[in-house]
Amino acid sequence: MTTASALLTGAVRELADAPKEGLGEQRDSRWRGRRIVRVGEAWHVGVLLLTPTHALATAEVLRAADPGRRGYTAESARERAERRAEALRGGFDAGEVVHVGWSVIDVDAVDAGGSSGPLAVVDGVPSVRWSTAGGFMPLEAYLRERVSLLLDSAAG
Repeated sequence: MTTASALLTGAVRELADAPKEGLGEQRDSRWRGRRIVRVGEAWHVGVLLLTPTHALATAEVLRAADPGRRGYTAESARERAERRAEALRGGFDAGEVVHVGWSVIDVDAVDAGGSSGPLAVVDGVPSVRWSTAGGFMPLEAYLRERVSLLLDSAAG
């Protein structure tokens, strides 16, 4: 049986030259205010973020930007604009993609037959839940498709 760790390591190897996206964490400071600072980078592979040493589960994805005008009709639009501005204040470049709220996946637990984040072993096969409403699909097929899409977009 192929393990989740072997599949993820293979995907990282294939993605070596593909572009990465920023990993951020929210910080609050009395002097600097609220901001999102860079803590690393990862390849965004669907519901997964892959680094050379970890697999992470995605959460909030935003693009750093100036909040612009303040005349929003929806409070949610105002909140999204403020989150984009927090990333800009934290040092991300305007337009840069930032992942916040991600969590580390315990790949060893998955390899042992358990689950962590969107990964689980289903009927002996490492699998991924590709959406909160979706079912599981084999991790190998998921990675093959997503890595291919990422490499194609980087080449074009």
